[in-house]
Amino acid sequence: MNSGSTEGMDGGAAPLAEVQVPGSAEPAAPDAVRAQSQMEELLALFQGMATVVVIALFILTFLAQPYRIPSASMEDTLLVGDFLLVNKIVYAPAGPWRHLLPYRAVQRDDVIVFHYPVAPATHLVKRVIGLPQDRIRMVGGRVYLDEVPMAEPFARNGPYEANLFRDDFPSLAYTDPGVDMRWWMQMRGDIRDGELVVPAGQYFVLGDNRQDSLDSRYWGFVPEANIVGEPFLVYFSLRAPSASELTGLPDDRLTHGHSLWAQTLRVARWDRIFHIIH
Repeated sequence: MNSGSTEGMDGGAAPLAEVQVPGSAEPAAPDAVRAQSQMEELLALFQGMATVVVIALFILTFLAQPYRIPSASMEDTLLVGDFLLVNKIVYAPAGPWRHLLPYRAVQRDDVIVFHYPVAPATHLVKRVIGLPQDRIRMVGGRVYLDEVPMAEPFARNGPYEANLFRDDFPSLAYTDPGVDMRWWMQMRGDIRDGELVVPAGQYFVLGDNRQDSLDSRYWGFVPEANIVGEPFLVYFSLRAPSASELTGLPDDRLTHGHSLWAQTLRVARWDRIFHIIH
């Protein structure tokens, strides 16, 4: 017998032994591989969601912020139920980013969102009519800037009941129950020859719906520091639904939830979605 033979006693080939290379891992079971893959997918999903949240928070904090219009003071430019996106950086000091981002000064006719000077926690939206050093006057509801009547295609016109304070401004001979008393006293010092002179660092704002707007006529100027930004887009809009539209029925019968959802979709103003604000 050849002592160097690798054959077995039965003359067949000897079975090969499994050899493990030192430091190598043992083959993973299919269930373990599947569990690891699922864990990696969940981790990737979580990282993606976290990235979206961080980006959204950055945008809402520094770049844009959503608001909803609750009143008719800016009709027909902005309607009750409009949801707006507001550019929060357009009026910011340019700084090192001035070549990358569209910074600019506040301009006449801009629509702005700002902290209400009387109650700073409240946000208002109005249109800039007077810049610093402008001389403002209203006669019969029409705005005169430095004694020249302004072209205002955005102003809502129509028949209305005259109001001496609202439509012929400024006037110290007549007041209105809605006038802030501090403004009533301050205004006396800002009137020159029947015109209101806008101080440095301040802005005079009006609602486009001049007959139904509590604005600078009633509470004074907007300080530059109070300005939050410029609304630029209506991203959604809902008109106020009637009771019958909400239920879809003329009586007290209950409806299914999907019926309410359908009625909600029906009161959306689809033609205003992605409307650019001017």
